[in-house]
Parts: sequence; C-alpha cells; structure tokens
Amino acid sequence: MQSFPPPYCDADQVDGTLRAYGYAVLSPAAVAQWAACPPDALVALSSHWEAMPHDAYLKDGGRYRKRRHSCYVVQDDQVQAVPHRAHWQPVEYNALHGGMQRWFEPVAASTQALPAWSQILLALGHTAQALFPSAEHAPWYTETHQFRIDTAEGIGRPTPEGAHRDGVDLVAVFLVAREGIKGGETRVFDAQGPQGLRFTLTEPWSLMLLDDARMIHESTPIQPLAEEPGHRDTLVVTLRREAFQGDGA
Repeated sequence: MQSFPPPYCDADQVDGTLRAYGYAVLSPAAVAQWAACPPDALVALSSHWEAMPHDAYLKDGGRYRKRRHSCYVVQDDQVQAVPHRAHWQPVEYNALHGGMQRWFEPVAASTQALPAWSQILLALGHTAQALFPSAEHAPWYTETHQFRIDTAEGIGRPTPEGAHRDGVDLVAVFLVAREGIKGGETRVFDAQGPQGLRFTLTEPWSLMLLDDARMIHESTPIQPLAEEPGHRDTLVVTLRREAFQGDGA
C-alpha cells in the first residue's frame, strides 16, 4: 500500500502556512517547539489512550471506536474547563451522527492535569487567534476528543461520516500512536475547488491543522497488518468562536 509523506512545515511557519493554504502539518519536533512542550511530556501523555470506553453512538453498529470528550474555554493565556457537556453537531456537518446529543465519558482528570494537555490547548488558542486576528482576546470554545480506532473487527473507520467539515474555526488532529495497521491515510480537499492532497501521519505527535471553513477532510479505514489487531490513536481538538455548537450561535 503506497504511503505519501506528510508535507511538514516548520514551527515558525505555522501561521503563514495556515493562512496561505488552509492547512499546516507539523512533525513531532515542530509540535514540541510550537507548543513549548518537551517531547518527553508528549510521550508521557500517549499512555492515557489506554482503557477508554467504547463509542456507543456509532450508527453502523461497529465497536471499532473508543472515545473520551471534554470541553474548555481558551482565552489569551488561560484554559478553563467547563462542566461536562454533550457533543453535538448539525446534520449539515455530520450527516451520519449529527442532530443528536452524544454524551461521551470525559477525559480523565489525570490526563487533564498533565502540563502537556494545557500547553497544547494554549498553543491552539494562539494559532486560532493568529488565523483570525479580528478575534483578538476572544474566548475560543474548545472541544477535545481522544480517539482509539482498532481493527479487532477487521476494519476500523476513523471518519465513518466520510469527507466532512466540522462546523468550527480551527481543527487539530494529532497522531498519538499507530500500531500494527495499514491504511489511515489523511485526505484534505479545498472546500471551494478541486485541489487536494493525501498523506499518512505515521510519527507519534505529528499534527495536522485545518482552517475548517476552507478545507474538507477525512481519514481512510484501517486494517490489521497481521493476525493480531492493531489501533490508531488520535487527539482531535476543535476551536470555535462565539459558542459551542448547539448553544445557539
């Protein structure tokens, strides 16, 4: 199976690359620099993808996805957790699972307490503000999703809804781990034209950033490399101005 390398940019090129192309892809070393977070702190965070609960809302009846979800308000240099809430998307952005309140288990307190967790959210807040300078000092309504997609049933689907936008302003997809699988190619398309690219994130703590209004994205299904099942772990973070989706804005 052919794999295309990610089009990495340097940490100091993130803002300009996002504005120019609608996406930016960072290597693990660049992520550590961009987030002002030591690489070993990111590695320590990776172990927090074990023992996650299954996603009970998959309409295809599969059990290939495990998930946790928590929300925050990120403003300037502050990260404030908000009371646990449902994840909601309109059907215009998620035709498969939109229009319903999905109550996932929250991100574990031990995960949220790690400095790397807040450093990532702060870096994303700064990147969002640079992408939308008119929103200076505005609060960013931020949702975090821990995902594990496994191949215990043969095929795992990172994006069962297909190619989509999320209805937010900034989307971040961190690859946390990739074990014993093939597939999982990332595909990114210009929402207003035919341009697109494809690549496979393989390095733990590599990152894809997307201007959600400009880009459509998906990840292809994964399959096991051998008889033993494998998995793909990601951290997906979305940031939105004005309000969380479903709160009237």
